[in-house]
Amino acid sequence: VVYKNMPMPFHKNALPAAKAMMAAHKQGKFFEYKDVLFAHQDAQERADLLTYAQEMKLDMNRFSRDLDDPALEAAIQADLAEARRVSAVGTPTFFINGRKLIGAQPIGAFRKLVDAALAH
Repeated sequence: VVYKNMPMPFHKNALPAAKAMMAAHKQGKFFEYKDVLFAHQDAQERADLLTYAQEMKLDMNRFSRDLDDPALEAAIQADLAEARRVSAVGTPTFFINGRKLIGAQPIGAFRKLVDAALAH
């Protein structure tokens, strides 16, 4: 499983939130931080992002420094370029052995693609 960032431009805090997840990743807490953000989709201003990091007991000096690191935004922009290249236009988009599955799907849709991939 590979997670790629695809902050949607119509969400004003999507890019800062993606950067915050990447900053948390530098401390080994990507998925934990992602879960916090998904639970608090209505509160993702910079102060909120910092509060969540503090509540998770992340190194705040490092987190703040990483949050402002241009390399994180460059990595996110590379993810966006890859999404355009493979025509992933929304989230979530899944690829199973090269076959695209778009949107929240029932488990049966995943089973079908996984079974087909395993059959080959």
